[in-house]
Amino acid sequence: MKIPHTFTIVFSIVIICAIATWFVPGGEFERKTVEIDGIPRSVVVGDTFHYTQNSPQTWQVFLSFFKGFSRTAHIISFIFMLGGAFWILNATNAINIGISNFLRSTENLQKNRFFKKIGINNLVIALIIVIFSLFGAIFGMSEETIAFIIIFVPLAISMGYDSITGLLMCYVAAHVGFGGAMFNPFTIGIAQGLSGLPIFSGLEYRVLCWIVLTFITIVFTLWYANRVKKNPKKSIMYEIDNFWREKTAESQEIQEKKKSTWATWTVYGVISIILVVCAFLFTYSTITIGNSTTEIMVFPIIAALFIPFGFYTVRKSVHSYILSLLLLTVVTLIVGVLGYHWYVGEIAGLFFAMGVAGGVAYHQTFDKIIRLFLEGCKDIMNAALVVAIGGGIIIILEDGRIIDTILYGISQTMANAGEVGSVGAMYFIQTVLNLIIPSSSAKAVLTIPMMAEFSDIIGISRQLTVLAYQLGDGFTNMITPTSGVLIGCLGIARVPYSKWLKYFLPLLCLLVIIGFLLLLPPLYMQFNGF
Repeated sequence: MKIPHTFTIVFSIVIICAIATWFVPGGEFERKTVEIDGIPRSVVVGDTFHYTQNSPQTWQVFLSFFKGFSRTAHIISFIFMLGGAFWILNATNAINIGISNFLRSTENLQKNRFFKKIGINNLVIALIIVIFSLFGAIFGMSEETIAFIIIFVPLAISMGYDSITGLLMCYVAAHVGFGGAMFNPFTIGIAQGLSGLPIFSGLEYRVLCWIVLTFITIVFTLWYANRVKKNPKKSIMYEIDNFWREKTAESQEIQEKKKSTWATWTVYGVISIILVVCAFLFTYSTITIGNSTTEIMVFPIIAALFIPFGFYTVRKSVHSYILSLLLLTVVTLIVGVLGYHWYVGEIAGLFFAMGVAGGVAYHQTFDKIIRLFLEGCKDIMNAALVVAIGGGIIIILEDGRIIDTILYGISQTMANAGEVGSVGAMYFIQTVLNLIIPSSSAKAVLTIPMMAEFSDIIGISRQLTVLAYQLGDGFTNMITPTSGVLIGCLGIARVPYSKWLKYFLPLLCLLVIIGFLLLLPPLYMQFNGF
């Protein structure tokens, strides 16, 4: 049976939602504005649901594409700018050469008895998963993973795996960490604020949850990756990954011979001056991790490290210097997120600047850089359009006035279910809602006020209610077509949505089951914060 195009699948869901607006009665909750961490948010008021006239959607199905484009414009712009920036960088072959050099280094380490026994590739995969899982758990990395797909998918292919392995190492790892988070401000911070709990309380048990979920992800990824390496044709991406294999073969023929030019030295000098200025203007940066803040001389440290390191890489080759620019970009991204609350706009601008700087350092003309940027935007067009139509799903449900009705109907399933049944119902509600509302903060303000009050009535800790929301938010957004992050990552990795769904469902079921089991110990054992 021929598998439909991703656009067809998502547009079919839009039509199904439009049909539902004809049969599901309209309804709405009253809402009030509360301030959480200095940000005003509109939240649902419990026990205020009332039925209203629904608004059946017809030709609005086609209008939803435009509205979805408007609502998800920040993600779409992010995808375009990222695609263009990395296309410029790819034209220099710096990333391919970096991957080749990295693999040669791992081959040398493989000669060591210890690394040979455990497998250096296994260690590399495990370390990458732990790092990105920590990023998701600490500062809620999600959209940022799109920027790393272009690095880890080619790396996975070069190591003898497939594009799905690259997604597991980066995208899935970050979102598993997002689900089992310790300090995620977008889930725990908002949910605990709405519940009246101390921010980031219950840390100890959340650390245990993160360890369990990350360990499962590592084991599953290593099992799958080694299975593919033994027989590449077992991968459902074998034929489609020919694109990446051809790119890898081309990169292996490239020798790092291009010397730096005056353009490379000019870029190095300009960036060094910018770092020195930042070191004086922003001598101390307030880094926030969870509910703790620390004053660190971040930019002086970055300047002190990059200036001599950049000088060394410029003298070595232009490719080495462009890789140092990529490293500087990643470090700046982390500092911007943790210290200056950057979001996709600032991150997109950062990577765009990296692309332009890399192109100039490679001695490309501005006209050539612009053409490369446009080619990158063209290459990523399909993913951007699917993000737009995916945003239309939520718009149809909202404009049809049935999204609150769906929420209210699901919440009624918790009545008279007992403690285990009620916790399971909360978890199930959050898991299902994740399929149509991938935004964690939107889901929090929509559900937590009601869930918190309900947990008081049945005698369940509010902390456990927050944990049920957190875990329920963490997994199914990795298959929902309404997630711009998922569609963006799949688009860059060139993995069709249908193939991803077929592959990921077994791991998703395992994660959902483990998530529910992790909710049971706090019911019967005393944990700090619960």
